[in-house]
Amino acid sequence: MPNVSQKGRSMPESPIRKLVPFAEAAKKNGANVIHLNIGQPDIKTPQVALDAVKNNTIEVLAYSRTEGSETYRTKLANYYGTHGIAVNADNIIISTGGSEALSFVMGSIADAGDEIIIPEPFYANYNGFASAANVTVVPVVSEIDRNFALPPISEFEKLIGPRTRAIFICNPGNPTGYLYSKEEIDQLADIVRKKDIFLVADEVYREFTYDDREHYSILQIPGLEENAIVVDSVSKRYSMCGARVGCLVSKNKDLVQTAMKFAQARLSPPTYAQLASEAALETPASYFEEVKTEYVARRDLLISELEKIEGIKVARPQGAFYCIAELPITDADDFAQWLLEDFRVNNETVMVAPAAGFYATPGLGKNQIRIAYVLDQERLKRAVHILKEALKSYIG
Repeated sequence: MPNVSQKGRSMPESPIRKLVPFAEAAKKNGANVIHLNIGQPDIKTPQVALDAVKNNTIEVLAYSRTEGSETYRTKLANYYGTHGIAVNADNIIISTGGSEALSFVMGSIADAGDEIIIPEPFYANYNGFASAANVTVVPVVSEIDRNFALPPISEFEKLIGPRTRAIFICNPGNPTGYLYSKEEIDQLADIVRKKDIFLVADEVYREFTYDDREHYSILQIPGLEENAIVVDSVSKRYSMCGARVGCLVSKNKDLVQTAMKFAQARLSPPTYAQLASEAALETPASYFEEVKTEYVARRDLLISELEKIEGIKVARPQGAFYCIAELPITDADDFAQWLLEDFRVNNETVMVAPAAGFYATPGLGKNQIRIAYVLDQERLKRAVHILKEALKSYIG
């Protein structure tokens, strides 16, 4: 039998999706599974985006431009302008989801054996993209006891070496929900300028910030034009995960020209989804205010209910719609699988994402889970009750 590649064998599984077969088996056996494992919002997609696809007059579904349609990129640049980010259409490459933009970034800034520094825990697919590009992830640990704030900048300095190409952040963070302050972002900007490396920010949750806090983009920093790369997406902003439209944004012309070669290799981003994404830019600000109000209520309910469970430690998110909870167990992978295979309350169970997959340091996060609070409050409350009863049974 032919062998698959070593690269393929070392490709990490998604901690978010690897338990899907157990969830599907539970459903086939008649159980209701409450999904806390994946950031799929239940918020309705803006009708204007859906109508753009339903009501168009396209007769030939043709390729779009490699970098995405000019009208969409121009309107997207205007959108960024309303957020204090001065870019133009030529600074933007439309991608098939933020995921493809991340792969373009990896391929454009690093060669095999080069390194990127990422505060952990981090979005699990960063590991996958790095593995595919033969790039080494160098983690710097952020701690639940500090609410996953940016580690001291001295810790980054210790890790920067001759093969370091970039520092990666997600802001607000997946899986932590942490929102970096302007002071923290400025500290990172100073060090990447000093070391002449890139600062890459995954900013797909920009709109979702709470407690009167504001998002501060790396593209707003004067003098960082050559170092700053932003990855963005419509998936979470407009509850359009299935559209698979994202983008790469940078004022570094050499970086954009290089990323364009990767984009040309996949021809073009999806046409219908660009129509929907362009139309979504017309979504009124009231949409986001209503969504933020709902997410704050969900967050507050979730944290309040989790804190009632003996032995649980939970970080308080300031953005996005995720939180990390530390459980009084030793193996969250085993616990998550057991929930799906063996535990029910009124024929219901929950699916969570074990957090070890969001770390690069072996052994970290083994007793933690990520919870996505993208469900209505009644289901969230029911889910936490199931977790509480499950922990009693599992530990016992």
